Amino acid sequence: MSIQDNVAAIKARMRQAALEAGRDPESILLCAATKMNDADAVRQAIAAGVDCCGENRVQELVQKQAQNAYEGAPVHFIGHLQTNKVKQVVGKVDLIQSVDSLRLLEAVNKEAARQSIIQDILLEINIGNEESKTGFLLEDMDTLLPKMAEYGNIHVRGLMAIPPISHNSGDNRKFFEKIYTLSVDITAKKYDNVSVDVISMGMSDDYADAIACGSTMIRVGTAIFGARNYTKTHP
Repeated sequence: MSIQDNVAAIKARMRQAALEAGRDPESILLCAATKMNDADAVRQAIAAGVDCCGENRVQELVQKQAQNAYEGAPVHFIGHLQTNKVKQVVGKVDLIQSVDSLRLLEAVNKEAARQSIIQDILLEINIGNEESKTGFLLEDMDTLLPKMAEYGNIHVRGLMAIPPISHNSGDNRKFFEKIYTLSVDITAKKYDNVSVDVISMGMSDDYADAIACGSTMIRVGTAIFGARNYTKTHP
């Protein structure tokens, strides 16, 4: 199947999952995870109607921006961001989904201040408490969120999460439900400089479950572009 066919199939399944959950299908966005896909593939995905593109690697982001690959769609950064590469991302993307530590948050805010802009971000939650993954823990939130008012050059737009690898359909629902519960709690407490416009959770294998649990944005790569070829040389 072509990228256009794949996007159409995903959007149809998104719509079905939303309707089954009693939700408006238009309230859920499709972010194409463009890691290891070239500029032409990105352009095809945008032409097929994805809502935004998400890049995992700074070098790929810079290269594809130079090729105008993302023209016609917002671009997000969705991978682990090292503090020494913040200057290449802040102000260059519409949303940084993967702010996973206080150190990174401070670096993003500092660079945004240097550029005299406000950078939209999501807080990445390590929802499975996995040692192999970065991200804030749920128990960090009560102390972290009140501090967000101190960072005048970022705006927290919501939450992002990657649950543990699952082998059975439905296994990740408990993690998605925890993120949604956190989003409701944050909204009720009305923290300064924090909103929950975006709940980014769900990928190729589990996005229907994520939608059922309240996701507003799914990040899909393989189901759009096909399996990544890790033997190829990439930038």
